[in-house]
Amino acid sequence: MDSIIVKGNGPLSGQIPIAGAKNTCLKLMCASILSEEPLTLTNVPRLSDVKTLSALLESLGIEVGRLNDGRTLALSASNLTSSLAHYDMVRKLRASFNVLGPLIGRTGEAIVSLPGGCAIGARAVDFHLAGLEKMGAKVELKDGYVHASGDLVGTEVEFPFPSVGATENIMCAAVLAKGTTVIRNAAREPDTQALADCLIAMGADIEGAGTETMVIRGVDGLHGTTHRVITDRIELGTYMTAPGIAGGEIECIGGRRDLLEAFCVKMEEAGLEITETEKGLKVRHPGGRLKAVDVTTAPYPGFPTDLQAQFMAMMCFAEGTSTLEETIFENRFMHAPELIRMGANVEVSGGTAKVTGVEGLKGAPVMATDLRASVSLILAGMAAEGETQVNRVYHLDRGYEQLEEKLSALGATVKRVEGS
Repeated sequence: MDSIIVKGNGPLSGQIPIAGAKNTCLKLMCASILSEEPLTLTNVPRLSDVKTLSALLESLGIEVGRLNDGRTLALSASNLTSSLAHYDMVRKLRASFNVLGPLIGRTGEAIVSLPGGCAIGARAVDFHLAGLEKMGAKVELKDGYVHASGDLVGTEVEFPFPSVGATENIMCAAVLAKGTTVIRNAAREPDTQALADCLIAMGADIEGAGTETMVIRGVDGLHGTTHRVITDRIELGTYMTAPGIAGGEIECIGGRRDLLEAFCVKMEEAGLEITETEKGLKVRHPGGRLKAVDVTTAPYPGFPTDLQAQFMAMMCFAEGTSTLEETIFENRFMHAPELIRMGANVEVSGGTAKVTGVEGLKGAPVMATDLRASVSLILAGMAAEGETQVNRVYHLDRGYEQLEEKLSALGATVKRVEGS
């Protein structure tokens, strides 16, 4: 397997382009199932997850055309040939499970494997299935597959927790259902709102996207459209932490503060300076040590769980002790032991981690356990003494486009070493 070699190389400087949002793009690709007319997506990130989902969609009979060096996807579901999403494909990518809502919404039938993805704890699909059952679907679990069938009708669905995946699956199922569906305690993430915006452009009748209550009135059919994928707020936040760790000043091209307000507030509390520019967001380290800041992850608009590992890496260098509480996923502190190998002072107890900042870290061989943990170790290595080797970095290619090139352009020493 490939490894990433990182060496501390001083403060960062320059501009870094932020790619289109991975999570948004994947859900938009699933939404192409809902129309017989083509859906064209622009600003597509060039990631392995996009390739994985493309292969799954092609197995359903969807034509996937790649244009503009892969930055544009043209998806045509005019001739669906299957409603079966195989385990071999769905296990590689959790977002693949979001073909469920579009498939049953359009064809009245879906057979979808239970999902896989990063090993960061159980992420049950109970909310998805309960919502479909309330809409009149017959749902059974057989041999690791969800079998769902029936003509869907509008109803009221209230989630115990604002699940992003469940909100998006039920929204997609509801746009072609008979009658009106109301989703309460809906997810408010920008990715979910972007999906609603695309569906509306395709002819769906949706109100309240981005709020706790969504109203979807079923329509007879959707048409094609061209839609631009929004900026990836997690990639944005990841690179914003880079000068917080290594020092310096960078400008994130395409960045928007409104995508990460809660995160920006915590970054500023730590002492970083964030400025909106014509091209995006500029982040500057004022010098000296940052201040320790407490963080609790929460659904949007709270602090994103997908930025907790990167923020922890930054807090390893801060002055004082910070407490990071993880409320979204279990097992999401697997990067902590690897940071400890580099000399960090981190104590984990259940869903809480206490990080006492140290003067510096030392390079060491470490192992990536999931997508965000991978990048947190690379970021930490950029300010560590000596060389850090991050192993098992195949996770990175799922969520970060040209990471080595982007960080190297800022002055970092980051190199990929191909495995045997």
